[in-house]
Amino acid sequence: MESPILMLRDLPHEERPRERMMTYGADALSNAELLAILLRTGTQNESSVHLAQRILQQAGNLRQLVDMSLSELTQIKGIGDAKAIQLKAGIELGRRLALSRHLETPVISCPRDVADLLFEQLRYLQKEHFVCLFLNTKNHVIAQETLSMGSLNSAIVHPREVFRAAIKCSSASIICAHNHPSGDPKPSPEDVQLTRRLMEAGNIVGIDVLDHIVIGDGTFVSLKEQGLI
Repeated sequence: MESPILMLRDLPHEERPRERMMTYGADALSNAELLAILLRTGTQNESSVHLAQRILQQAGNLRQLVDMSLSELTQIKGIGDAKAIQLKAGIELGRRLALSRHLETPVISCPRDVADLLFEQLRYLQKEHFVCLFLNTKNHVIAQETLSMGSLNSAIVHPREVFRAAIKCSSASIICAHNHPSGDPKPSPEDVQLTRRLMEAGNIVGIDVLDHIVIGDGTFVSLKEQGLI
């Protein structure tokens, strides 16, 4: 016989997610408890915490939950349009908060600066996105543009498109970056070959390609630091 599912009203006051957050802070809560607060309520037969645990289980992990669409969320039993919208709104606010640190014009002095700027934009994407940062003579980022969105395994980038964009914003130099959806940032031979092609084209038009950063899940690789370019 299955154990009965505890509802929030059955839990001691100090064990409920909202009360625990007020007492101990958000850092003390599990992923399921934080999701339960976003959901606000559970269903007739289960608590919001149990519903949140089931959502995480069906999603696989937080990374995959971030990538789920509204229609995919509503396919989960107990999630209607309202709850799906609440979840997506909470996820989007978190994403925007992470990006808000970079609203001021950033200065690039090392590969870590590039990674910090792009991590939250690229690390959860399920397709490769090829991004260029366009810099002035003082290495301030004056523009950023996504120039290609490829398949799961590759992105098609033409030097013509890269340097057309660089010339348009009067860039002195560029830094390329793209994500590996697998989470492993190890550069492929194609990554190295593309970077060398771009560097050759940059030499012709007088715009330096300073580096190419590959973004993984919380990690990154600089082709320049690795001696690959």
